[in-house]
Amino acid sequence: MGQDNCKLQPGDLIEIDQRFHQHWALYMGDGYVVTLTPGGENSPPQLAGSVTIATKKAKAKKELLKEVAGNDEWRVNNKYDLYRTPFPMEEIIRRAEQWVGKDVTYLLLHKNCEHFVTELRYGKGVSAQV
Repeated sequence: MGQDNCKLQPGDLIEIDQRFHQHWALYMGDGYVVTLTPGGENSPPQLAGSVTIATKKAKAKKELLKEVAGNDEWRVNNKYDLYRTPFPMEEIIRRAEQWVGKDVTYLLLHKNCEHFVTELRYGKGVSAQV
């Protein structure tokens, strides 16, 4: 469902409304985002937004926004631009590309998907959800 009239720019933060929480991704261009998905190496497969407190690993993946969001509503939400200066777009994309395919530590309160994408955009992970 997304916003077809939305002008996405590489480096934008994408907030995806899921059943019990917000999932976050970073727009890379050409319809792709980088986001965290549950489980690292040797973890059982799970749905993208089903990361729980027990999950300790996540994988950074580059996927199509329409596949990550599915039928969920999403929006560009660069809300922290009011308080933080984002890196230049090329730097944000370079930083994101370095993480694609890598396992990362996932902790709901301190290292969640919002922390991940804000770290890429601003150099410091921030999350207002927790």
